[in-house]
Amino acid sequence: MKKNNNFFKSSGFWILIFLAVIGVVTMMTRGVGNQTSQAVTSTEFIRNLENEEIKEFTMQPGAGVWDIVGEYREEREVEKESSTSDLILFDDSKQSTKSFTTRVLPNDATLSRIGELSEQNDTDVTILEQDQSGAWISLLFTILPLVIFVFFMYMMMGQGGNQGGGGRNVMNFGKTKSEDMSKKNVKIRFSDVAGAEEEKQELVEVVEFLKDPRRFTALGARIPAGVLLEGPPGTGKTLLAKAVAGEAGVPFFSISGSEFVEMFVGVGASRVRDLFENAKKAAPAIIFIDEIDAVGRQRGAGMGGGHDEREQTLNQLLVEMDGFQGNEGIIVIAATNRSDVLDPALLRPGRFDRQILVGRPDVKGREAILKVHARNKPLANDVDLKVVAQQTPGFSGADLENLLNEAALVAARRDKTKIDALDIDEAHDRVIAGPAKKDKVISKRERNMVAYHEAGHTVVGMVLSDARTVHKVTIVPRGRAGGYAIMLPKEDRFLMTKEEMFEQVVGLLGGRLAEEIVFNAQTTGASNDFQQATALVRSMVTEYGMSDKLGTVQYEGNSQVFVGRDYGSKRAYSEDIAYQIDSEVRRIMGEAHDKAREIIMEHRSQLNLIAEKLLELETLDEKTIKSLFETGLMPAENKEDEFPSESAASFDEAKRAREKKEAQRAEEQEQAEEKRTEALPEESTPSEEE
Repeated sequence: MKKNNNFFKSSGFWILIFLAVIGVVTMMTRGVGNQTSQAVTSTEFIRNLENEEIKEFTMQPGAGVWDIVGEYREEREVEKESSTSDLILFDDSKQSTKSFTTRVLPNDATLSRIGELSEQNDTDVTILEQDQSGAWISLLFTILPLVIFVFFMYMMMGQGGNQGGGGRNVMNFGKTKSEDMSKKNVKIRFSDVAGAEEEKQELVEVVEFLKDPRRFTALGARIPAGVLLEGPPGTGKTLLAKAVAGEAGVPFFSISGSEFVEMFVGVGASRVRDLFENAKKAAPAIIFIDEIDAVGRQRGAGMGGGHDEREQTLNQLLVEMDGFQGNEGIIVIAATNRSDVLDPALLRPGRFDRQILVGRPDVKGREAILKVHARNKPLANDVDLKVVAQQTPGFSGADLENLLNEAALVAARRDKTKIDALDIDEAHDRVIAGPAKKDKVISKRERNMVAYHEAGHTVVGMVLSDARTVHKVTIVPRGRAGGYAIMLPKEDRFLMTKEEMFEQVVGLLGGRLAEEIVFNAQTTGASNDFQQATALVRSMVTEYGMSDKLGTVQYEGNSQVFVGRDYGSKRAYSEDIAYQIDSEVRRIMGEAHDKAREIIMEHRSQLNLIAEKLLELETLDEKTIKSLFETGLMPAENKEDEFPSESAASFDEAKRAREKKEAQRAEEQEQAEEKRTEALPEESTPSEEE
């Protein structure tokens, strides 16, 4: 029943009604079902009148002509022109009729000729007065279709406005589309947010201020006007806002920054006003604007004028947040990952008083996040989330959630009931490099080159292991990489020294040097290594002041490029400095190249050994690499199935294994059922004897 009601309220229902009304009007105006009459020309009418074929007719003056309706003395056959607009029910190519219609001009010669012929041929003529309602009927049939069309379009657009959530009809597109999340069952609480304890505390204080402001106002504190959550994508900014909505106990209006701006000028500003009006009515309240950079981008940074829709919306937002009247009892929480492009007027105290950086979690935060996302996942005993947290530096909360989800998918694919450490290891590789491509056809020479390339990274990483350790190396293709070596920092680092950055560059060049030394060739496999190494060296020279020649001067900022703001601005240094920067980058890269060559040449035997084991096993872990490098032997407890993450069964193999296992289980159940059935009579025998 609900479905039918929705149909009667939909736009399709009104379209059907509109088409039905148009059809009825068309049938009425075309005279469907009326007696057929022949339309003749004025010349043919006079000729028929001369031939005494007309019995009688009436004449009525109209708009500049005389309308004549008459009757023949005998019936005539009339050929009707076929038309696609005619109804098939009334379609008849030949019909007989006595009636005819025509029009003549109101000149004296024509009228006198008609009168003379009528008297001569004894034809009855009736003169009618001019019809006063004809003009009104004509006007009605002209305006009525337009009125009907406008009415139905209005109804249809009104229904579209309801479905789109933009108000009761299309004229309410200036109303906000925000939702009061407090009226919904928001299940997320602060206990579901891990790895951001300081950020959580700031928001807890905001919620407490709204619930009980007396404790703060007694000390003269005022409520913060706004809180800006900024940080990289996936760090939990929107999740924190959802937790505030679940904990606040006050109206919580949520809206996205892109929902303000429409194609109509002034709609964004109107929606901002409507949003704050609704919040004022429900104060104390919280307004959450997600992705505020969509509407809060710096003014004057565009290529056009300053009167575009987005800037008007931003101006209205600035006024509402800290204008002449103010908004007591309303807190605005906004989230963005591009705070560098926001307008300075939006960031000043009085608008966004607090700017909370929601950064990537440290090792302790990553472990807490993993525990939250592992609540509904059965983990095996060999899974240590603390170790997983140590192996995932730089991962955001979204990355960690994706890691455990991929591990669950891998375990399901392998028909397991619990997620073990091997599944998490495979998921870790999938997140970093993509799924393994074990069926990819690779030539023997190319496979050897990939093995020595990755062995070169490994050897340099083992020699320069003060800050980073080699975690894993493999030649199994994943994604676009033919192989890769995972280097992990020994601990979370927020600062890096010049020596550590230089060692990292040397490690990146180790693969190319191994190719040059062993095969005397240069391949395209080192392109990504060069990209990372060049970016590091250029940052050392232009941002961190690590060049003795150029000194401690920052020539390039480390902020993201904002084309609109920097459009037309000149470079902050001269062409001579640019040449010196390029020279320094080449010099440091050259020194790193020489250092990598020295290490590879000195440890050539370890290079060959690791490459051979890679060709044999395809994957080596940290323990195996260390044993090979230091002793030249494999670990004593090493087994061939130590790296199942790289030898994982394909989907078809896993499916066949699962079907085989299910068939075996069914057969065992059947055998057990037969044994139980055979045992029943034997058990009943003693009771019968008794």
